[in-house]
Amino acid sequence: MSDTVSIASSARARGGFWVMLAGSAMMMATASAPSPFYPLLKQELGFSSAMMTAIFAIYAVSLLLTLLIAGALSDHLGRRPVLSAGFFILGLSALLFGTAHSVSMLLVARIIQGVGCGLLLAALPASIVDLEPPDMPGLAAICNSVLPLGGLALGSLAAGIVMDFGATPKFDVFGGIVSLSLLFVFFVWLQPETAPRHEGLMQSLKPRLGVPVAARGAFWRGAPAIFAGWATGGLYLSLGPAIVSGIFGRTDFVLQGLVVTLMAGAGAGATLLATRHAPRRATLAGASALAIGTIVTLVGIGLHWFALYLLALAVGGAGFGACFYGLIRTLAPLAGPDERSELFASLFTLSYIAFGVPVVAAGLALPFLGLQQTVMLYGLTIAVMAAAAALFRKYGTQD
Repeated sequence: MSDTVSIASSARARGGFWVMLAGSAMMMATASAPSPFYPLLKQELGFSSAMMTAIFAIYAVSLLLTLLIAGALSDHLGRRPVLSAGFFILGLSALLFGTAHSVSMLLVARIIQGVGCGLLLAALPASIVDLEPPDMPGLAAICNSVLPLGGLALGSLAAGIVMDFGATPKFDVFGGIVSLSLLFVFFVWLQPETAPRHEGLMQSLKPRLGVPVAARGAFWRGAPAIFAGWATGGLYLSLGPAIVSGIFGRTDFVLQGLVVTLMAGAGAGATLLATRHAPRRATLAGASALAIGTIVTLVGIGLHWFALYLLALAVGGAGFGACFYGLIRTLAPLAGPDERSELFASLFTLSYIAFGVPVVAAGLALPFLGLQQTVMLYGLTIAVMAAAAALFRKYGTQD
C-alpha cells in the first residue's frame, strides 16, 4: 500500500479533507465578493467602466502568472507551506481592498489577491484529491467541480446582502475575509502533508504549462468547453452588476450580487446532477446549455426583460458547471500524486485566460460600443464557442 493511500485512510486525513473543502469554498467566495462593490467604488473614486474591467482583469492576469510560475510549487515544496502562504496573501489583499482609497490601491490589492488565489488554486484541488476518503471514490472530483462555483455564488450574494443591510459593509465583508484567511493559515498545519519535498523545485519555477502525458488528449479535447464557460464567469463577475444597474435599472446590491449567484449556484447544482452521467455526456449537455442560455440572455438584454435574463443566466450557469465537472472528472484519475498540482495549475491557467482576456477586450470596447453592445458582442462570441465545443464533443474522439 502506498504512502498516499495510508495517509488518505487515516482519521486525520479525513478531517483534513473537509478542512480543505472549506478552504476552497472560502477562497472562491473571495473572488466574487468584490463584484457588488465595483459600481459603488466607481462612484466613490470616479473611475470609468473600462477601468472597472481593468481592476477585475488585473486579478486574473496576476493569478495566471502565479499559476505559470508557481503552479507546481506544492508538488515540490509540500502542500502545507504553499497553502499557508496562499491564505496569508489572500488575507492581506482583502485588508488592502477594504481600506483602498484610490484606484492604484485597488489595483495593488487585486494583484496581491491574484497571487494568493494562484497559489491556492493549484494546491487546494491537489490536496483534496490527495486526502479523498478511500470509501468515497470520486468525491474529490465532485467537490473540485462544485466548490469553485458554490464559493462564487456564496461570496457575491453575501456581499450584496451586507451592502444592502449592513452598517459598515466594507469592514464586514473584507474584515471577515481577513479573519477567515488567518484561521486557515494555521489550520493547514494541522493536516497531514501529502506531497513531501523532493528535488526539482527551482526547475519547477520556470514558467511553463505541464499536462501529464496520460491526460493531454482529454485536456485539449475539453479545452473549448472550459474556455467558453470561464469566459462567461469573467463577464458576469466584472460587468454583471453594471448590466443589472445600467441596462435594467435595478440598483439593489442584492440583485446585483444575484447575477453571479444565479450563474454560479446553478452551475454548482448542475454539477451535482451531472455526477449521475458519464463525463463526456455531462460536457456535451453542459456546452449545449451554455450556448442556449447565453443566446437567451442576449434576448433578455435586447428586450430589457429582467426575468427572462435571470432565467437564461441560470441555464447558462448550469451549462458552465456541467462542462467544468465533466473535464475534472475525466482528468483527475489521469495524473499521479506528484503530478496533480501541475495538472490543476494547467487547468486553471486555461480557465483564467478565458476568465481575464475577454474581459480586457470588453474593457477596451466599452468606450466605443457602450455597455449593451459590448455585452451583446461578448455573449455572441461565448455562444459560438460553446456551440462549437458541443459539436466537438459530440463528433470528436471519445474519452
